Amino acid sequence: MAAVVQGGITQPPNSTVYVKNLEERIKIDDLKEALTEIFSEYGTVIDLIAKKNLKARGQAFVVFDDVESAARAIKEVQGFELFEKPMLLDYAKTRSDATVQKDGGEEEFELHKRRRLAEKERKQAQQAAEEQKKLKRPAIPTAADAASSARPAKAARGAGLKSSNPAAGAVVPDEYLPPNKILFVQNLPEDYDVDGLTQIFGRFEGFREVRLVPTRNGIAFVEYEAEAGAISAKESTSGMGLGAESKPIKVTYQRQ
Repeated sequence: MAAVVQGGITQPPNSTVYVKNLEERIKIDDLKEALTEIFSEYGTVIDLIAKKNLKARGQAFVVFDDVESAARAIKEVQGFELFEKPMLLDYAKTRSDATVQKDGGEEEFELHKRRRLAEKERKQAQQAAEEQKKLKRPAIPTAADAASSARPAKAARGAGLKSSNPAAGAVVPDEYLPPNKILFVQNLPEDYDVDGLTQIFGRFEGFREVRLVPTRNGIAFVEYEAEAGAISAKESTSGMGLGAESKPIKVTYQRQ
């Protein structure tokens, strides 16, 4: 290996090293083996994450058992070539699962996973909202548009009818709604009451209440004290089969 590039450190020190600019054509198993061999010289590697999906290609996370080992690795390996490409190193933005589990135990690990899931869903919701904005964004007027706007306007055919253009009333899909502490439950069997739903949803942290809608069958709202409980409940119950026919229920966050 030869040092060719110096990377920049943008994150505060922690025990996980973020590696980018890796050769994407190398098989994941071969890449992980090479990275493990290199970084093991600087301390005990307790986890190494490298994925082959499009968004994660060319990147990896090396988790050490202490911050000092990560600091040594960044200092010594920064800019060195692997498979003829210089590695660019920084500290990871967040603590890894392995670090949280090692330092905080199972309870903190579960909380960490829920927070990570909430952040992922928040980003998905934000991305979906941006896509909807693009659909609604008006086109840039052309010279022909300007000329036509100068002519006397004619009554449009079907004036007063609702537009069939999906972009006109587009909303964020249920599955991309951002997390909040109230769940919206659909497709419930008619014989399920507050007590029956409380048995299902009441076992999750911070449960407050179940609210049925008197005028509508098959739906309910479930409220928790915080988002963490709602996230756990949603992940555990969405698609659960209820009733004699085991019809799957739909669980989403309440639309705000």
